[in-house]
Amino acid sequence: MTAKSRSKTAARPSTLSLAMRATAATLATAGVLALLAHGNARAADAPAADTNDQVINPGVERRDVHKPKYPSNDFEIGLFGGTYSSQNFGTSGVYGVRLGYDITEDFFVEATYGRTKVSDKEFRNILPGGIFTAEQEKLKYYDLSLGWNFLPGEIFIGKNWAKASTMYAIGGIGNTSFDSQRMQTWNFGVGAKLFLADWVALRADVRDHIYTLDLLGKRSSTQNPELTLGFAFFF
Repeated sequence: MTAKSRSKTAARPSTLSLAMRATAATLATAGVLALLAHGNARAADAPAADTNDQVINPGVERRDVHKPKYPSNDFEIGLFGGTYSSQNFGTSGVYGVRLGYDITEDFFVEATYGRTKVSDKEFRNILPGGIFTAEQEKLKYYDLSLGWNFLPGEIFIGKNWAKASTMYAIGGIGNTSFDSQRMQTWNFGVGAKLFLADWVALRADVRDHIYTLDLLGKRSSTQNPELTLGFAFFF
């Protein structure tokens, strides 16, 4: 054997050494797998953490809170004055009272009672004795109406002053009486409110009272416009 062949023979590992190495690798792998299996078993046997335990206890006792009761201000009472123009008997001052209730933010109902005077002065220039027993007669009316707030908003005066307001349409039915006559009356109109505070508002109304009047033996439908200004109080 030459020196070259001896060096090749020395470089080759023996069969025994290869077998020992394979056995050692197998034992190491088995040991690692056994350790992993043991760790998983311990984790499965450990009791689950109680997720309901409160980590931080604030130490504050609960108190019963009573909500404050604010007034709804759904009811309204108002006073008004203005002019009432009768189709046949001229224009006179009118005054009265209103009582209303807000059904919703958009709709409300209202009862109105008003008084004025009518005069047959123009007829007395033509007919001796006129139409009425006296030259002036008291006219009274009452009605029940439904209103619709169709334009709520605010009115700005200057740069730093603003007040809530609304415009509304209103209409209803009632009764008008004077000179021993009682007439079923329809009323239609529009109005506006300027809220000076939560409990009071300035109010303006324009309405037409329509009823059939028996005048000199002839029945005819009459238009009787009314213009009023007043205050409304809410409670």
